Amino acid sequence: MKIIPVLDVLNGVAVHAVRGQREQYQPLKSVLCPSSKPMEVAFAFKSFGFDCLYLADLDAILGGSANYALYSRIKAKTNIDLMVDAGISEREKAEKVLEAGVSKMVIGTETLKDLAFVNESIKSFGKSRVIVSLDLKEGKLVSISESIRSMKPLNLAIDLERTGISTVIVLDLATVGTECGVNKSMIRDVLDKTELEVWVGGGMRGIKDLEELRNMGVSGALIATALHAGKLTAKELISWGFI
Repeated sequence: MKIIPVLDVLNGVAVHAVRGQREQYQPLKSVLCPSSKPMEVAFAFKSFGFDCLYLADLDAILGGSANYALYSRIKAKTNIDLMVDAGISEREKAEKVLEAGVSKMVIGTETLKDLAFVNESIKSFGKSRVIVSLDLKEGKLVSISESIRSMKPLNLAIDLERTGISTVIVLDLATVGTECGVNKSMIRDVLDKTELEVWVGGGMRGIKDLEELRNMGVSGALIATALHAGKLTAKELISWGFI
């Protein structure tokens, strides 16, 4: 199972994401880095030993401009593989994100208008460069689309598999930054009922949670708070085979 650190960027600075309550997000305070500048946080993750980074561009997700220059700088300066959620819902933005040095674009259900865009993205860019995030709050899908919002997460995962998607992220925004654990029953359903590669984000507390998810068959875990609080160390992750 791969561990992917998360960098949340809002108003141009790295922030501490908690429960999806974005109006309350504060600049990041981390044992890994004394700064909340995104570039410096990215360097800290690289020094930690990570070779991949998940960047949530909250400015773009909330309808503002995407930070294309930031993606390019991070890639150029760290050579780290970038996965980016920038509220991608149209081809032009998808192209710009990938042209900025991003390895994989993340299509979040929060900003997804319809599944046709997922189909189009796979055909245009290849399934290896497209990931869909099942954005949830308390187990229910979050989306600007009423038809997607009304679906059960498992049913959407099954439909996504039919489009050709190979990887999904199960991300419960209500647990982000809380270290309260993850909804293992929902994750198990997606693993049992599909052949999708499943990554998980939100609520991770430490090594025990990671080991349980690995034993379930989860392929990746997105982590921020436990790293920034020093509850997961490089030595620990290396000794357990996560880095």
